[in-house]
Amino acid sequence: MNISEQQHWDKVYSTKAEAEVSWFEPYPKTSMEFVELFNLPFDANIIDIGGGDSHFVDALLDKGYNNIYVLDISAYAIERAKQRLGESASRVHWIIAEITEFELPVQFHFWHDRAAFHFLTTEDKVYRYVSLAEDAIKKDGYLILGTFSENGPTTCSGLEIKQYSEASMSARFEIAFDRIKCIEENHTTPFNTVQNFLYCSFKKK
Repeated sequence: MNISEQQHWDKVYSTKAEAEVSWFEPYPKTSMEFVELFNLPFDANIIDIGGGDSHFVDALLDKGYNNIYVLDISAYAIERAKQRLGESASRVHWIIAEITEFELPVQFHFWHDRAAFHFLTTEDKVYRYVSLAEDAIKKDGYLILGTFSENGPTTCSGLEIKQYSEASMSARFEIAFDRIKCIEENHTTPFNTVQNFLYCSFKKK
């Protein structure tokens, strides 16, 4: 694991409350709309990449999903999510890892990533991520990616990010996936600034 990256995110999560980070949303409305769109069975394997202490896992548990994995590089982020969930945390598989350096333990019906992929700014890491997704998502499984759009920020949490358009994101995944749809969405941060996100959904061939 890249220690400097891990230290960066541990510092973020150990020094800021959940509503003091720009990506915070009390309810993951767009993400859950994709879950409902694809009508996933409750025993589907679902993973949240870079999930941190996102409330996506809460919403999935509330809906009745029971094979949920949350992966994040920061142990502090995972611990905060566990503390918030209380006894329900034992119903979730928690993974502390950097996604491009980890072999996932099962194949997934639904791979969700809101604002992690765009932190991969080198070609080798992007390639590794795409390759992992190709291997780890079941045939006819779904991939949901949310990144900053070309109208969004160029940095986040003091780090450079990689912006995406519908065309550039689709090109990354076109070998193994069919694009379903892409939408743009304005996210209002806790500081009342606006970030333009691009969400694209894909189906594994």
